Amino acid sequence: MKKIAIFADVQNIYYTTRHAYGRQFNYRKCWQQINAMGEIVIAHAYAIDRGDTQQQKFQNALKQIGFQVKLKPYIQRSDGSAKGDWDVGITIDVMETACEVDIVVLLSGDGDFDLLLKKIHTAYGVESVVYGVPALTANSLVKSAQTFHAIDEALLM
Repeated sequence: MKKIAIFADVQNIYYTTRHAYGRQFNYRKCWQQINAMGEIVIAHAYAIDRGDTQQQKFQNALKQIGFQVKLKPYIQRSDGSAKGDWDVGITIDVMETACEVDIVVLLSGDGDFDLLLKKIHTAYGVESVVYGVPALTANSLVKSAQTFHAIDEALLM
């Protein structure tokens, strides 16, 4: 049975599904699909912590599914812009995990991860699977993964 690690870029999935469909992503259904590929041994969900009650309920739901939720504080800059990016954290965790699993599943449409997926495939022979909203997923990310699963009606709430 193949060992699987899941890395969910929560902010990216939230905003892309909301923008494309006006609906929320169904993490439970996605988990069931991924679980059919093998044994999920690691599952991280990366989110921004605003201290919001709704957000905390959502994070608890992710934990009940099986995700370890990693939080970063939401930072509002003096110029009005905001910061809350997990790209480096996700990359470090993927690199540390790649030698322990057969498949890395990335839930994100962020093209910044294309080099990461190429690297783990060439260096460790790890298969990468990306789940993303087709119209909002970087083409370079789709090409760097061995498998791309479109987030569509079947994976929405």
